[in-house]
Amino acid sequence: MSSLSLKHIYKKYSGGVTAVSDFCLEIADKEFIIFVGPSGCGKSTTLRMIAGLEEITEGELYIGDKLMNDIAPKDRDIAMVFQNYALYPHMTVYENMAFGLKLRKVPKETIKRRVEAAAKILGIENLLNRKPAQMSGGQKQRVALGRAIVREPKVFLLDEPLSNLDAKLRAAMRTEITKIHQTVGTTFIYVTHDQVEAMTMATRIVVMKDGFTQQVDSPQNLYDKPVNIFVAGFIGTPQMNFLHVTLEKRGDDAYIVFGENAIKLPSEKASDPALEAYFGKEVIAGIRPELIHDEEIYLNNMPENVIEAKVDVTELMGAEIYLYLAIDGVEAFNLDSNKGENIKNDIIAKVSSRSGARAGDTIKIAIDSSRIHLFDKETQKYIIH
Repeated sequence: MSSLSLKHIYKKYSGGVTAVSDFCLEIADKEFIIFVGPSGCGKSTTLRMIAGLEEITEGELYIGDKLMNDIAPKDRDIAMVFQNYALYPHMTVYENMAFGLKLRKVPKETIKRRVEAAAKILGIENLLNRKPAQMSGGQKQRVALGRAIVREPKVFLLDEPLSNLDAKLRAAMRTEITKIHQTVGTTFIYVTHDQVEAMTMATRIVVMKDGFTQQVDSPQNLYDKPVNIFVAGFIGTPQMNFLHVTLEKRGDDAYIVFGENAIKLPSEKASDPALEAYFGKEVIAGIRPELIHDEEIYLNNMPENVIEAKVDVTELMGAEIYLYLAIDGVEAFNLDSNKGENIKNDIIAKVSSRSGARAGDTIKIAIDSSRIHLFDKETQKYIIH
């Protein structure tokens, strides 16, 4: 079994700096867990504590049912893949992959079998006699993964392994690593600042900020049910739009009001008891870009939710267009995830490439209120999804 248990883990440095605070997580055997968050949030530090490369200040780490706090890294039965590959330049691919096994005095026949099996999984059988200088970044990354695979560890730890690759190769390697996880059938713990990697690869994601865990959930639940504004703004591309709005009760209906505009909430949201304490007050509305439409079918089907906006900028993305919109009397904002600050911004809509909207146009847009998120202005925690 390669389950892990992290119980109230802290990492404190001299000078009163706390990098990780009260980190608790249960990781099941064969899970693919991804730690994600902005630079400096504590994700790599947590991974290094699991590896034994950083000392745990407080708390307990178990792999299986064995306490690992004072166990040396070499005895933890983990394998780590680094951002910079860490290959020996004077060794061939075969020698790089075999090196760790030779140090453990594994028989030559076993080494040969494991290296060839890993090379086949990774599609690098034809590179075994090459040296790192003769390979591309993607090939080097495969070798680094192969060196971990041959050890047959209980746990794989991967620290931003794709950050040195170009965008196209990163997309291909995301798929490859997912396949490797399925083939090898063991526990993967992966660190990245890229939420696209997290959303496409993980069985569960740990979102971190300032050393604290914000939310642990499946990718879909993080997207659909973020617990606070930070998670809502960090997950999703383009980022969620946030608006300061007033929540109003009009008969049996509920509206969010901003500027001269009022958007009606669907009846199931309007009747949610969680809203009762907020009527007449200002809250934060979170609206995903794909919920803003400019096509006639939406304008006709949602007449109560149609407003006017000026198009500042358009970005053609191929199958879709991003519209950057200004609405009179309305200030939208998004989150600078590295600083946690609110940055004033246009409202972003993700619409069909068939859209005829151009910069400078004033257009009508319909907002699908069925999936609007409302957040408490003070605590920034969700009220309803």
